[in-house]
Amino acid sequence: MENVDTVVVGAGVAGLTAARLLEIAGHRCVLVEARDRIGGRVSTDRSDGRVTDLGASWIHGVTDSPVAAAAAAFGLRTIEFTVGGYQPDSRPIAHYGPDGGRLGDDQARRYVDDIRAVDAALHATIAASGPDDSYRDVTEAALAAQGWDAERAQRVREYLEHRAEEQYGAWIDDLAAHGLDDDAIDGDEVVFPDGYDELPAHLAAGLDVRLSTPATRVEWSPAGVLVATDDGAFGARHAIVTVPVGVLTSGELLFSPALPDAHAAALSRLTMNRFEKVFLRFPERFWEPDVYAIRQQGPEGRWWHSWYDLTRLDGEPTLLTFAAGPAAEVTADWDDERLVASVLAQLRRLYGDRVPAPTAVHRTAWQHDPWSRGSYAFMRPGSTTADHDDLAVPIGDRLHLAGEATWTEDPATVTAALLSGHRAAERVLGRPVAIDALWDDEVARAV
Repeated sequence: MENVDTVVVGAGVAGLTAARLLEIAGHRCVLVEARDRIGGRVSTDRSDGRVTDLGASWIHGVTDSPVAAAAAAFGLRTIEFTVGGYQPDSRPIAHYGPDGGRLGDDQARRYVDDIRAVDAALHATIAASGPDDSYRDVTEAALAAQGWDAERAQRVREYLEHRAEEQYGAWIDDLAAHGLDDDAIDGDEVVFPDGYDELPAHLAAGLDVRLSTPATRVEWSPAGVLVATDDGAFGARHAIVTVPVGVLTSGELLFSPALPDAHAAALSRLTMNRFEKVFLRFPERFWEPDVYAIRQQGPEGRWWHSWYDLTRLDGEPTLLTFAAGPAAEVTADWDDERLVASVLAQLRRLYGDRVPAPTAVHRTAWQHDPWSRGSYAFMRPGSTTADHDDLAVPIGDRLHLAGEATWTEDPATVTAALLSGHRAAERVLGRPVAIDALWDDEVARAV
């Protein structure tokens, strides 16, 4: 058995952050990672000479963002690409009606105003919601308060359904009433034209990472911890476990003793989503040059309702759409040909014969990934935002859980992962550590 100060399970951004800060503070750490690469759900594909971020893509708001600060300090190139989450008018959006025709400016403005009106009513409705209410329950109440006719209400209802899917990869009935409380963007959003995986690569520099080494068991007691893998065991004073909720609830990683009741209860109210990306690269641009996004209303847009223009990243005409929630589940086992045909059928409703066959397709399959079992976690009805905090409570002062699902203010983001890793490192050390030490050598020397 190999002995270290701290074993970190998972070499995603949370695990790398924790280990890097602990190493800076003089602890000897080892990271055990099930995959054959670092980064976790930050994954960049370069197999065909293109740069395609299959996992995390955006920094959703650079204002006061430690991820943005790290990216700048590491010299990572970013491009401003603000879409405002799933907002209706954050940038130029081509809205298409149920008949496939583009809405005129006045029509689009009225539609956006209706969305804003419901969103304004939602604040009080969510605040007054019951513990088991879903996001469907609160949005229906806010819609009913408007007194609109059925057609007008349906257009906004669709938007709210799509927002739940695109923000959390969940059907609106399955998402807690408070599930989108964190849906706020501070400052511009940016993407990484050279690949988001450059961030974990910098965080991992100099760390002892054991790839292709999945942890199978974590034993903890007042005396310390033991982390077992197929390649041997590691003994330590502390363990930081950063695997996704999907792995924690799968039973593949055993804890002895079992996780405390409060942690288990919080986990039971969170679940991994179904959220996949579909990148379509075209020989030429057939859509309007002045739009960031294309959206369609109506029943034809049940699955494929939004496309985002990524052309400015590398100059190649590219649209990104998402298979989210029910669409992701149904299409999970489709081959590329069937999936692309389904997406193109909707684009051709809007643009006709101008839509050519794509020259390249990239699609993700996070729901089938055994080391994540989904893209990120969401709150089911019955959950509260406190469940995120409860997961992060130290266990016996020896075992710590970290990762995006353990951070309350902005879960499901790289920022949440990084900040949770920072918090875990501070708890292991028993003292504050400046997060700037991750990227500032002068600060690191003072730790």
